[in-house]
Amino acid sequence: MKMRISSILFVLFAIATTAQGAEHPNILWITSEDHGPEMGCYGDKLAATANVDALAEKGMLFKLAWSCAPVCAPARTTIITGMYPPSVGGQHMRSMVRLPDHVRFYPTFLREQGYYCTNNSKTDYNVSSAGATGWNESSRKAHYKSRKKGQPFFAIFNSTVSHESRVRAGGHKPVLDPAKVRIPAYHPDNAESRKDWAQYYDVVSRADEIAGRHLADLDKAELADDTIVFYYGDHGSGMSRGKRWTYNSGLAVPMVVFFPPKWKHLAPKEYEAGGKSDRLVNFVDLAPTLLSLAGVKPPAWMQGHAFAGKHQQEPPKYMFGFRGRMDERYDFIRTATDGRYHYIRNYNPHFIYGQYVSYNFVTKSTAAWKRDFDAGKLNKAQSHFWKLKPTEELYDLSADPDEVNNLAESPAHQDKLRELRKAQQDWCRRIRDLGFLPEGEIHSRSKGSTPREMGKDDSKYPYDRIFAAADLATMRGADQLPAVKKLLKDSDSAVRYWGAVGILNRGTAAIKASEKELLAALQDDSSYVRIAAGYAFGKYGSQAQQRKGIDALVGVAPWKNNSDVFVSMAALNAIDKLDQKAGYALEAIRRFPTSGGASPDGRYNKYVARILGKTVQDLGSGAPSPEKKKKRKKK
Repeated sequence: MKMRISSILFVLFAIATTAQGAEHPNILWITSEDHGPEMGCYGDKLAATANVDALAEKGMLFKLAWSCAPVCAPARTTIITGMYPPSVGGQHMRSMVRLPDHVRFYPTFLREQGYYCTNNSKTDYNVSSAGATGWNESSRKAHYKSRKKGQPFFAIFNSTVSHESRVRAGGHKPVLDPAKVRIPAYHPDNAESRKDWAQYYDVVSRADEIAGRHLADLDKAELADDTIVFYYGDHGSGMSRGKRWTYNSGLAVPMVVFFPPKWKHLAPKEYEAGGKSDRLVNFVDLAPTLLSLAGVKPPAWMQGHAFAGKHQQEPPKYMFGFRGRMDERYDFIRTATDGRYHYIRNYNPHFIYGQYVSYNFVTKSTAAWKRDFDAGKLNKAQSHFWKLKPTEELYDLSADPDEVNNLAESPAHQDKLRELRKAQQDWCRRIRDLGFLPEGEIHSRSKGSTPREMGKDDSKYPYDRIFAAADLATMRGADQLPAVKKLLKDSDSAVRYWGAVGILNRGTAAIKASEKELLAALQDDSSYVRIAAGYAFGKYGSQAQQRKGIDALVGVAPWKNNSDVFVSMAALNAIDKLDQKAGYALEAIRRFPTSGGASPDGRYNKYVARILGKTVQDLGSGAPSPEKKKKRKKK
């Protein structure tokens, strides 16, 4: 009898244990847009962020968390897939590339575990979802309250009150005195900067208030003891050189996590109340961490490291960031950090940092910054943003948090430079970074497949050759010019493109020594090779060469039926940067269409229109070109 009772008790205990093991925590994400770690819990004395500060006191904050991308849509690509966007072709704004069939958004995994998944409210994932995104609810009304009784939930509440647009919004009632703000070393200390920085702090405070309401709702529903809470921002501040730029000011985000005692066994190994973690946490880590918290082993195609849960992994040694096209303006930057030193590799050093992105220039402090630069009022650190980029940058985040002292040429830092350069190169190789292809070629080479699948195929994407060409092209050594010229004879169009870029990057002397090669490049089968060669002639060539280069650009730039919008945008960007050199072509440019062939997203019409509008504005407000004036005089 005693044995029967013991057996029954054992079975009941086993059932109870199994049931307990199958139980899942609720998970709440509170996010806010366009703000970095300018919060009290991160030591910022100007910040009024009592709610997140209190969450950090009972939870833990990560001292250096990164968004991967310094802008919203590619950052969301990273989060929803657990993959680096350059590995799937999604590094550009509104890329809308297709994903392989096996890549699933993380909510689908959670729902298989019984979770009720809600998103309030953005789904701007920068890729084609090709169907359902996995949410039970996704809208401004989505809420975990709609779940079944006892059902675990995963819920996102995203606040937009700190968005870039709110920093410059009119009708704002100031709270923080502009005289009290700290102006970063890279910004000029003018009235516009002070006003915008003060307003930025004010809207971050509002984001904190909203976070507080969500936490209070959790308490009111008596769910706090069963819910793991994350608070984070989606990238750096909406101020210029924050959002859109791959400095720490654009990539660093606040990230605070709280594990109630019931679920502390799922917390990061270093977790303690009020603690601060030195672990490097990147947005690519969020999806595998969610799956790990739900008891699911992250699939091998996810590229991040789970930092909590059943399947948490050892911390990575480095974190990586990237920048691609931002709205209408192209750029190509990759970064790596070990937590203290930050390495930046510029693959478009022929473009300045402060390219005219129309949406960004609406911010008054941005326009004022450019105004003061044009007036010669800025020092070296403040002027850097408006000049051609160096190929490499290295910053000590401990000694130089504003990142204004480039250590790339410092003899004492060459070992660290080589270490982080190798880390960045190894990462690009490991993920098969598609950014080394012009954007249009990502799409054309992947027809019938997906960019990710194409990128793994050496016959379609000979990565090593293309990467070596890009590396050589952007180093700018004059002694490398013969090797750069050889690139123009390669069978792969992307290698030839980098050959033309390599001549462009070496300036006037290289253009003079490469006339024959560039003239041949103007006849290349690839539009991108022609654009790079045309820009090289237009930027640094003789007057006759300028005319040949600009004529080539004008010939390929119109976005006509069946033409490639990416080719058009690349050519228009080049023309716009040549300013008055292209003045003779004003009337032709004025007639360019602002819509044409197919594009991945309707917003490309706006991008093309913005570049054209800025180009026409810069070339003159309808005034006849010097050429036309001469003809009229003759008459």
